[in-house]
Amino acid sequence: MKKITVTAPANIAFVKYWGKRSNKLRIPLNDSISMNLSGAYTTTTVEFNPLLTHDEIFFLGEKISISETERMTKHLDRIRKIARKNIFARVVTKNSFPKGTGIASSASGFAALTVAAAEAIGLQLTEKELTILARLGSGSAARSVPDGFVWWHAGKKSKDSYAQSLYPETRWSIRDIVCVVTTEAKKTSSTEGMDAVRTSPYWKTRVQQIPEKIVAMQAALQVKDMHAFGALLEEDAISMHCVMMTQHPALFYWNDTTLRVMDAVYELRASGIPAYYTMDAGPNVHIMCEEKNGEIVSSAMEKVFGVQSVIVNAPAGGAHCIEQHLF
Repeated sequence: MKKITVTAPANIAFVKYWGKRSNKLRIPLNDSISMNLSGAYTTTTVEFNPLLTHDEIFFLGEKISISETERMTKHLDRIRKIARKNIFARVVTKNSFPKGTGIASSASGFAALTVAAAEAIGLQLTEKELTILARLGSGSAARSVPDGFVWWHAGKKSKDSYAQSLYPETRWSIRDIVCVVTTEAKKTSSTEGMDAVRTSPYWKTRVQQIPEKIVAMQAALQVKDMHAFGALLEEDAISMHCVMMTQHPALFYWNDTTLRVMDAVYELRASGIPAYYTMDAGPNVHIMCEEKNGEIVSSAMEKVFGVQSVIVNAPAGGAHCIEQHLF
């Protein structure tokens, strides 16, 4: 059997989803648009071996829980079922960034696992089919398979819930500057948090507004309108966190450093630097700006009290095979 290694990027959603139509199939309540990140990625090597009696899964540099191992094994089971092969795999994976802190490590992780395992076991799947399969492991993993700027169609059935590239990574030279304010795993996972979305009185209103936001975001990306893009970016992030904060039990992913970073972004804009923030389900903050302002913004963020590190990302390609194996 072939040994395959794949690198897949994390992604940051510009228009986000929070909540699922189907938990089992990981079909989201609404469409989303995202960008792949050049500086935050997972590398995974997979090799199926008839001599193995069970899957062997190793995570380099970080501890991996039993539940994470079981989730990856379950995903390998899906791939084995499609391939109609009862053969176990050795999997070695590593991240370039801290996992479980709201920087989409499950997205990059399951995108890399899906593409590597499908190739290693001999499946010949289209990109659309790979995004559908990756989605079953982790919803947002669908967005880490295609290149650049990506649109995930929510759909109502599994075959309709897939991701496609809106624009290649070369479309717009913007920067995503991630302010890492903690490397600790969040107490409530995204999956667990989304289960309570319908207890918020605002969830339905948010979902109803998404189609209009999708159209507006596509328009902003098409003409590279930083101001329209940024205003929508911040509004959608706040909207999603308002739903989280009004769920039962309430979810507060932000911490005091998150708020300080947001204030620093407002100060940058007041000084004439167009910078805008967004957050996924975690306290770390993503700041979008034009390439020419990247160093100014990253330097300003490094000075914010409580920021542990800064990761500068350009738009990136999607999941792809590489020659450097992990074992």
